[in-house]
Amino acid sequence: MFRFTAVSLLALGSLFGAVKDPVHWTLTLDAKSAAPGAHVLGRLSAQIDPGWHLYSLTTPKPPIATTIVLDNPAVAGFKIYQPRPVVKLDPNFNVNTETFADAVTFLLDIELKKDAPAGATELTATPRYQSCNDNECRPPRRQPASATTTIDPAAKAEAISIPAGYTEFRPAAAAAASTPATTPAPVSPAQSSGLGLLLVTAFGAGLAAIFTPCVFPMIPFTVSYFVNRQSGNRRDGVTQAIVFCVGIIVFFTGLGVLAKAIAGPIGVVKLGNSPWVNGFIGAVFIIFGLSLLGAFELTLPSGLLTRLNQASEGGGYAGTLIMGLTFTLTAFACIGPIVGPLLVASVQTSGLEPVFGMAAFATGLAAPFFLLALFPSYLQKLPKSGGWLMRVKVVLGFIVLAISLKYLSTADQILQTNLISRELFIAAWVVLFALPGLYLIGYLRLEGIQPDDRLGVGRMLTGVLFLIFSISLLPGLFGATLGDLEGIIPVQARNVAFGSKGEAGPVWLKDQYREALAKARQENKLVLINFTGNACTNCHWMKANMFPRPEIAPLLSNFVLVDLYTDGTDAVSEQNAKMEEERYKTVSLPYYVILDPDEHVIAQFGGSTRNVQEFANFLKSGGNSKIASQNL
Repeated sequence: MFRFTAVSLLALGSLFGAVKDPVHWTLTLDAKSAAPGAHVLGRLSAQIDPGWHLYSLTTPKPPIATTIVLDNPAVAGFKIYQPRPVVKLDPNFNVNTETFADAVTFLLDIELKKDAPAGATELTATPRYQSCNDNECRPPRRQPASATTTIDPAAKAEAISIPAGYTEFRPAAAAAASTPATTPAPVSPAQSSGLGLLLVTAFGAGLAAIFTPCVFPMIPFTVSYFVNRQSGNRRDGVTQAIVFCVGIIVFFTGLGVLAKAIAGPIGVVKLGNSPWVNGFIGAVFIIFGLSLLGAFELTLPSGLLTRLNQASEGGGYAGTLIMGLTFTLTAFACIGPIVGPLLVASVQTSGLEPVFGMAAFATGLAAPFFLLALFPSYLQKLPKSGGWLMRVKVVLGFIVLAISLKYLSTADQILQTNLISRELFIAAWVVLFALPGLYLIGYLRLEGIQPDDRLGVGRMLTGVLFLIFSISLLPGLFGATLGDLEGIIPVQARNVAFGSKGEAGPVWLKDQYREALAKARQENKLVLINFTGNACTNCHWMKANMFPRPEIAPLLSNFVLVDLYTDGTDAVSEQNAKMEEERYKTVSLPYYVILDPDEHVIAQFGGSTRNVQEFANFLKSGGNSKIASQNL
């Protein structure tokens, strides 16, 4: 009963803004009177409730350092001195911080203007500070403290004496800690997959492309051409194989260079956010998918292939290089669906990722040709071409159609046409991944499987895996989250984040920046801005998987939450994008900013992260309290 009553009283106190501030400030002046141009020593003292502490002027982030502003037209300038703080590990942020507990007095060496008018004048010092205990942190506050002195030309000048143990902290440094919103605050590091993961993925995709009907049958023929040359020794055959592989690498690396040149240093982000680019990619993938399923055959003009083939027969290293280019072009009908997503994923990043990604893919594709030229005896151990290659082609066709839906839905979300809902997308994926499972088991009759073909264990298990994945998508039709797939699937129809059990989470305002500031001022809260995008996969993942976590969800309760979309085609999205670029000097998505109602930047966090503690520390740096039931 007592616990229930305590929780209720604390909740009611929070509701009506009656939460007690654990820090109490007073300002006293040593001199009751001072002459114009003289120095006056002020003592700004804080009495701190037991169990609480505030942070020094020099504490490193993420906690909010204390700053002090002195406002009076009679003041020419002032210096701030602080005592030695206590350095210890803060459990709220898991970093060493500089704190004061119980009581602290800051000394202000105040210089009056030489032309200050005579008479009584009130000096007001306004500290901005954050108070915390071992369980929670309060949002940063300002609490003015005033004292009066008399400016008297006949007053006797008194020397200012700073006691031992105090060090000077310049007001300019304190002012920098409370910069306006146009100055970006330090950005928390974001976890990213990095270039290494891209290269490993690209190389693996190149190896996987070997097992397609357009590539695998060419391996014995091509390697035999190098090994069994009538003129030249084995060393010459290996050299020819190297040149052949260089032709493959040159082709795909050239694609990466071309993509990077077209996208440009800034256009890489806009490319992924363009509804027309996403729609075009989706349409191309549909054509690839239907071709792989046998609806029609994609071939290059016969005249082009004839000329390339004639050039390759000219002999020498140049002919072998052209032979590698010709092989790549003829195999592109099967390789294209693998290259496409990889190229699009790499071109939406910065730097030379498209070039390195395509080079890694080509290296994986070319590696078997080189290795088999070195060890030709292993040619006899390769599996024979047959129906399994056709089955790979059919299954790849279904997968490509499923990928095409992702790009089409991205274009749909950016244009806000709402033609592809979350439910429609998931239903389509359930079908598109169930069909290859049924096909491999033998219930769906397409080319590659004859009625009397024996169902092997490998084919059966692969089909079962497709069916399991298809069935695992079904809960998403009824509102459940789908983990990492949430980054690909269209967002929920309602603009909310969902909890781990599917319950509605905190409501996010959409593109209502000024309304969020007004609401924060009214409710005495901070604002958490989420710069996001309809086409931003990482943004969707964070909303669906990071925010509902039990370590994160309670920390959102004292924020006014607002989504600012930057990739739409409307004027509001353009304004949001301009704000992010001009104020925070970035166009990355997602990007999170904590502001107070006066638009002062508290903290920033760029990109997505899977490190829960890292993101929790960012939210705690905004002074967010934990829910009442956790504090009792």
